Amino acid sequence: MRLKLIDSCCGITADPQTSRRQFLRLSSLFTMAGALPLLQAGQAARAAEPDAPVRIGYLPITDATPLLVAHHNGLFEKRGLPVEKPRRFRSWSQIVEAFLSGQVNVVHLLMPMTLWSRYGSKSPAKVVAWNHMEGSCLTVHPEIVRLADLGGTTIAIPFWYSVHNIVLQAMLRETGLAFISSGEPTKQQVKLVVMSPGDMLPALGTKRISGYIVAEPFNAKAEELGVGKVWRFTGDVWRNHACCVVTMHERDLQERPGWSQRVVDAIVEAQAWTRGHREETVKILARDNPADYTPHEHSTLARVLLASPERDAEYVRTGAIRHPDWEEQRIDFQPHPFPSYTEKLVELLQSTYVPGENAFLKTLNPAAVARDLVDDRFVRAAIEAQGGPAAFGIEGYTRTETFSVA
Repeated sequence: MRLKLIDSCCGITADPQTSRRQFLRLSSLFTMAGALPLLQAGQAARAAEPDAPVRIGYLPITDATPLLVAHHNGLFEKRGLPVEKPRRFRSWSQIVEAFLSGQVNVVHLLMPMTLWSRYGSKSPAKVVAWNHMEGSCLTVHPEIVRLADLGGTTIAIPFWYSVHNIVLQAMLRETGLAFISSGEPTKQQVKLVVMSPGDMLPALGTKRISGYIVAEPFNAKAEELGVGKVWRFTGDVWRNHACCVVTMHERDLQERPGWSQRVVDAIVEAQAWTRGHREETVKILARDNPADYTPHEHSTLARVLLASPERDAEYVRTGAIRHPDWEEQRIDFQPHPFPSYTEKLVELLQSTYVPGENAFLKTLNPAAVARDLVDDRFVRAAIEAQGGPAAFGIEGYTRTETFSVA
């Protein structure tokens, strides 16, 4: 019965072969040879429809909130932009394929994934804004007492190029555990496997894995079902970090700057609105909304989006929160892409185990990537239109990064 509940809440089945195929597909897309046919299809699509409407692609995770709120609240139409119903995908490989081929033109992607895309496959895409902050956890079996207990077991990550992988490996190294990606782990090792977010909860419920680190609300749902507990919030390791970012085609930014500005304006307004309307946001995202944006229940989403001092106190007691003075939200919304974050991300990736074609990582200059990968012209203008940085709880457009496993 519990497994049926897990499967039905996510609308998927836990098939390890499916996850592997999706991983291999995504890996191929982020090579020049694998991406070329899709990039050519994207060029043809833009040539045939130079004034394409807003076409959003997303995964049903809380990271996508601003895109969905902007659509639901009519913020694109408010700016005279035609917009189609957002397209929901179940895996990163599907959304990347749709983006590269021009089927969608506004997506949220894992920030490290955008780096790999631009410099690994030469995809002409740009990060235009952060989509959110925090919003991810390491969730483990309830019987896990110490992080060292994960030795000899398997942990799922959403992708090698993810903040999740960076934070997890930092925690494992601090504990003295090593990691592998194939074979059977020893008691001093943890096996890391790539798995789609929706497949992780069923895998944990059937004990094929001992934990996963991923975006919400899959951590909250594991808590609700009693099959997992939050071991550590990623935002308690990397303070106010981004996970998913708004990504658009570079050609749109160059050839349709007015259109691009209005798209970003709508997303930034959605973030500002969400910060002050969290209960309404839960209702928008819940499965009983006729818009059918996500398959998640109201109670699960509320656990993520609504503050709970009582639960936070319990997380401090268990060590899921070790820095209560940071006053982090479980998920928060702030669109400015701090250059220091991108620079720190490149530095961390260069010391993180990421298999596959990764030689390009060693050639990257963090400051140069921050200037080239991110185009913050539109988001800065949008932030100012909403009242400036203070409207999003930030002091300005620069900051110092804080990363602490302890």
